[in-house]
Amino acid sequence: MWLISARNLEFRSRRFVIAIVVTALVFGIALAIDGMRRAVQRETPEIVANFGADEWVVARGATGPFTTTRVLDASTADEVRNAPGVKNADPVVLSRTVVATDPIKDANLVGHVLGGLGSPSLSAGRAVRAPGEAVIGDGVNAELGVRLVIGGKAFKVVGQTSGGRYYFGNPTVFIGLPDAQELVFKGQPLAMGIAVEGHAQRLPKSLAALTNTEVEDDLNRPLAAGVQSIVVTASLLWLIAAGIIGLIVYLSALERLRDFAVFKATGAPSRVIVGGLVLQAVFVSLAAAALALGVSRVVGLGLPFPSQLGVSGITQLVVISLLVGVLASLAGVRRALTTDPAVAFGGS
Repeated sequence: MWLISARNLEFRSRRFVIAIVVTALVFGIALAIDGMRRAVQRETPEIVANFGADEWVVARGATGPFTTTRVLDASTADEVRNAPGVKNADPVVLSRTVVATDPIKDANLVGHVLGGLGSPSLSAGRAVRAPGEAVIGDGVNAELGVRLVIGGKAFKVVGQTSGGRYYFGNPTVFIGLPDAQELVFKGQPLAMGIAVEGHAQRLPKSLAALTNTEVEDDLNRPLAAGVQSIVVTASLLWLIAAGIIGLIVYLSALERLRDFAVFKATGAPSRVIVGGLVLQAVFVSLAAAALALGVSRVVGLGLPFPSQLGVSGITQLVVISLLVGVLASLAGVRRALTTDPAVAFGGS
């Protein structure tokens, strides 16, 4: 079975090479697009974990600190901080803004208490220590020490962080709470929520506590339609790849009808016929998957935000390529199994 499959691949090598290259392009695009989904799904828990909070306090009726329009007085943090079970509590401002780079870039805005909950981990520079300073996340192109216009106000870039992306890869700018209140609320002492270290055992009726999981679910809610579109697009590309391989294997089966008839006439078991076609399809699929890793890297360079691959993505590609190979061989297998042995002797 192995020898027969290898000889057929060698005899029709040009056709199979074309199939491998085309399938690799489809696989690579699908892998890069699916990598965006993985990146989006990882962003949410990473940004929530950045705050180091055990729970969040928001105004009652608010959906969550990242999406709410129901704000609360930042001084409420003092009351929460004194509640039983709470170690620390800091108000945060979470909003959208515009960074005046070239070109202009949309970004997320995080206003936090200096040195408090929400201060980002740094990859370069230092933390914000005074008004007018900012830490920029991955995706904002600016060097340390430059002055960057954020939301119409100039800030000095004092630090950089490698994380902070959310809302489909948008980068994040971290500034002090008073500066954020000035940009978002014209200086009013308001906040979207309060990051809490510990668990408040008793809160006023005007407030509600949310777990990190509930905050993540709320942040993912506006992204659900976009993520679903990515999943559907990637699935369609996997199906296209299966169709390409299936077509090549089916054409190969049509050209080998007399071979199959000879096998049957000489008493060869069906597993030899079936196994040969399945092996061909799986070989083409796995070879395309190997090339697709490089293709996905190239395609990822042109995507609007990073596409994450990792071990899970490679494992997914191998599993899907095996399934695609097996499914793609079914049409050829069916044609081979229905071949009449009489064809070996010139029958129709």
